[in-house]
Amino acid sequence: MIKKVSLLTALSVTAFSGWAQDSADSLVVTANRFEQPAKTVLAPTSVVTREDIERWQARSVVEIMSRLPGVDIAQSGGMGSNSSTFIRGTESRHVLVLIDGIPLNNAGISNVPDLSQIPTSLIQRIEYIRGPRSALYGSDAIGGVINIITGRDKPGAEISAGVGSKGYQTYDGAFQQVMDKTKITMAGNYTYTRGFDIDAKDAPRQPDRDGFMSKSLYGSVEQQITDSVSGFFRGFGYDNRTAYDGYDHYDDNFMVDGRPDTRQLYSQNWDTGLRYNQGIFQSQLVAGYGRSKDQNYDPKKGRYADSATMDDVKQYTTQWLNTVEVGHGNIGAGLDWQKQKTQAGTGYLDKGYEQRNTGVFVSAMQQFSSVTLEAAARNDDNSNFGNHGTWQTSAAWEFVDGYRVIASYGTAFKAPTMSQIHSASYGNPDLKPEESKQWEGGFEGLTGPVNWRITGYRNDIDNLINSDPHTYRYYNVDEARIKGVEATAQFDTGPVGHQISYDYVDPRNAKTNEVLARRSKQQVKYQLDWQVWDLDWNLAYRYLGTRYDVAIDPDTYSSERVKMGGVSLWDVAVSYPVTSHLTVRGKIANLFDKDYETVYGYQTAGREYTLSGSYTF
Repeated sequence: MIKKVSLLTALSVTAFSGWAQDSADSLVVTANRFEQPAKTVLAPTSVVTREDIERWQARSVVEIMSRLPGVDIAQSGGMGSNSSTFIRGTESRHVLVLIDGIPLNNAGISNVPDLSQIPTSLIQRIEYIRGPRSALYGSDAIGGVINIITGRDKPGAEISAGVGSKGYQTYDGAFQQVMDKTKITMAGNYTYTRGFDIDAKDAPRQPDRDGFMSKSLYGSVEQQITDSVSGFFRGFGYDNRTAYDGYDHYDDNFMVDGRPDTRQLYSQNWDTGLRYNQGIFQSQLVAGYGRSKDQNYDPKKGRYADSATMDDVKQYTTQWLNTVEVGHGNIGAGLDWQKQKTQAGTGYLDKGYEQRNTGVFVSAMQQFSSVTLEAAARNDDNSNFGNHGTWQTSAAWEFVDGYRVIASYGTAFKAPTMSQIHSASYGNPDLKPEESKQWEGGFEGLTGPVNWRITGYRNDIDNLINSDPHTYRYYNVDEARIKGVEATAQFDTGPVGHQISYDYVDPRNAKTNEVLARRSKQQVKYQLDWQVWDLDWNLAYRYLGTRYDVAIDPDTYSSERVKMGGVSLWDVAVSYPVTSHLTVRGKIANLFDKDYETVYGYQTAGREYTLSGSYTF
């Protein structure tokens, strides 16, 4: 059961942060880019630990994030299929996804981070920040930031295996060994499901199973060099294959020469760094390299047929982060350098391109009795569109013992992609970044056993990039206005823990007043954790409200706007420790087998069962 925390911690983080933060000494790194106590974070923050993932028996990052406040996910089918993540009603391209603090590589080309492809076996914890964060991270951080932290947090070894409906099977192995001042970690995973026929309505009929397979490998070495200096080297990669319903591809003579319906994604990432921590000063220098190869092809024609596509992106990064304690807070400063290099054919471009970005930021936080102040500012110099500045500020006041009011304002931006700028057919070299201004205000408190927070926000986004319906070229033509309310609460009733959130969001095109597609107007999320007779139960409920989408006729290519009804979903999971080393787990997802869609014309999985066991030694 979640322990009662100090009042300041309870007031400083959302209820859902309590899943992982059971003491006032809990630390987070994503909110302000340095390790700090959770009680000093003003932005709404959620943390998911490895223990949470195992208790929920989540098979994908999509499943994990769908439980958190402010998150709405639209997925085109089952496990491994393309997914879009909407945070607080913003576009799916307006969420910054990090892996160990480094931007996800393939998102820079596809323009949308696809969480369905990231293996859960790599994850130690997830830190999720809502609201603008470009003043600290630069491009993409309009709706929020998701930082996936890899590795393991304790020595030992573990093997696990699981099976489930639709041919699901998964096998994991991991170990961590500490030798004097050296820590070595390794992990691997294989996951497969034969899937089900998603029966896409906007593609030619393909009566087949749309399955998914993933192989992943992780390794790291950490060394404590002196009392104040440590270093690390780590690498991980995954190789995924996804089947989906594809479209016919036509050659120059308008003859069908293939139907790409298989996606092969290969990703590798390496990074190394040094950390220095002495008294009031902390510094970190990290260099990273990543490569992502994303192929879509017709298996009958091969991966290099004319109908196939391949996005091949290399990413080089360097981060230098510093913070010093000053007064009752700190001052931070940092530098980010990133270079992305593409191969010919990536993003449908005839040749390869290179994009460089250098960002410099400063931040500060101070506490004055009952008042906490926070601010940050950043400038990005991009080789494609020049300089762009962002800033944000927040303030909190404990006006009555146990109750606080928090207000914040921040600007953020999304950079245009290389395809949008350089394409000979539809590119526009004069594109400007999409720009956001967001206001937020809320109250939080600890009333009896209930730790609660209520937040209202408004986000105005200008210069949204869209294509002209006549020329097909990209222009900064659209505007969006998003208003919303978010409420969270956490409390215990005897041996039962409860977490609940409610989201109301009104995302609209500011010019046409049309509701933006694929976002639920309302969401309710509830979790119950209960331990009885050594059985650890988790019951999860989600209500997804009405949403709009666009239906496309695959024969005439005509489209119409459709309204999709709401749905209530229940999941139940139970774990039992057979011995101190062996634990068995079982789960039923979509308990009542509800038939629903989050993307119009794409079926979801229905009721699914999983059974697994893990052994530690």
